[in-house]
Amino acid sequence: MSEIAAPPRRPPTPEVTRDVLRARLDRGDDLKLVMASSDWGFRAKHIPGSVHFKNDAALFAALAKTDDIVVYCSNVDCHASVALIQRLREHGYERVAHYPGGIIEWEEAGLPIEGDWAATEADSRPPTR
Repeated sequence: MSEIAAPPRRPPTPEVTRDVLRARLDRGDDLKLVMASSDWGFRAKHIPGSVHFKNDAALFAALAKTDDIVVYCSNVDCHASVALIQRLREHGYERVAHYPGGIIEWEEAGLPIEGDWAATEADSRPPTR
């Protein structure tokens, strides 16, 4: 009876904290920030500089396997980012990290957001003294 070799195990995907991601964006680090969400979710609000892809073909065409990629979605309970990271890694993308806090953690910290809802929410907040 022949044994079937198990596929090689990949190291776990590194996680990026909000503060580390913010510092990298503030420095202008060369990274691709990818929001794994629905089209509607991305249009509503996202971290400035983020990209979103409607399908895997567009994703793989736009990202080089050597790109430094950070993937996020709405929050720690959203699994869209985990699924997207898995697809990227299955296609040979190794420089992929995960920002699990997502847009909710980012926005709750008062950090800038873009999208159709960004101006509306900022305009509806009471002025601070």
